[in-house]
Amino acid sequence: QVQLMESGGGSVQAGGSLRLSCATSGHTYTGQCMAWFRQTPGKEREGVAGLYVFYGSTYYADAVKGRFTIFQDNAKTTLYLQMNSLKVEDTAMYFCAAKLGPCTYGGSWYDSKSFRYWGQGTQVTVSS
Repeated sequence: QVQLMESGGGSVQAGGSLRLSCATSGHTYTGQCMAWFRQTPGKEREGVAGLYVFYGSTYYADAVKGRFTIFQDNAKTTLYLQMNSLKVEDTAMYFCAAKLGPCTYGGSWYDSKSFRYWGQGTQVTVSS
């Protein structure tokens, strides 16, 4: 079992920055994929960024490329999402997720159905 807990959400004005954290515990492995997803009411959960821990490979949705960065601490116990130049359309509940194997295992890195472990989410609100 892998436990995930997000933090760091909040309210910010457009153009600002936030850093989300995802603390991991339980049976964590270097051979797993970690990712951030977001969801707004009435819409499906969408992949924001992914990280294959073993190689450090990263993946980003086109909407956030150049603005968001996914990374882990050296101990590989905390996953981060640094969000810069935030836009109103980035407003959503953000979730941390994990699955065993490469990010493309069982589905694309942005395929929420392929992820087994989820946190409870943290709200990000960007105002104009």
